[in-house]
Amino acid sequence: MAQFIKLYQENPNPKEIDKVVKVLQNGGLVIYPTDTVYGLGCDITNTKALEKIAKIKGVKLEKANFSFICNDLSHLSDYVKQINTATFKVLKRALPGPYTFILPGSNNLPRVFKKKKTVGIRVPDNSIARSIVEKLGNPIVSTSIYDEDEVLEYTTDPELIFEKWQNIVDAVVDGGYGDNYASTVIDLTSDEPEVIREGKGSLDIL
Repeated sequence: MAQFIKLYQENPNPKEIDKVVKVLQNGGLVIYPTDTVYGLGCDITNTKALEKIAKIKGVKLEKANFSFICNDLSHLSDYVKQINTATFKVLKRALPGPYTFILPGSNNLPRVFKKKKTVGIRVPDNSIARSIVEKLGNPIVSTSIYDEDEVLEYTTDPELIFEKWQNIVDAVVDGGYGDNYASTVIDLTSDEPEVIREGKGSLDIL
């Protein structure tokens, strides 16, 4: 059964962050809060954990469109090809924030993503998510958790999330109620930014 770990946005307790990080380092799956909906994530370097998430989502890992959750833009050069100044300015303006940016993937991507031409990068405006990634030392590969409820697309109550996922994942982080709007997805791989999905983030950053 999963651990249920309570963390507060204002001042995430380092001991509790360590518990989450340990789960990730051991190849576990974690549900955690972001600045939009709750996410399901694992350590980017753990192929077995990545395969588990792909299986839960019912997709082939090579074809999966997962986001990479970073704590700042310092990991960009690890996974993204050289980007131009205009693109970098958009990222600086928007992040941390409720956006997923599609960028050209580099040759340093984990082996399972080698065939992917692009990656989705997120730096959420949520200190819990960013503290976890910072302590882990590399990005979390993440996907949103959907709800079968037709009215609410995403579950926002951490206790309900725990009830539903406690036997599927290894830890659920209770960071308070989540949002019910997903991130705004913007493709920055060509000359003109293209909005793929309008979500929580404003488009004034473009």
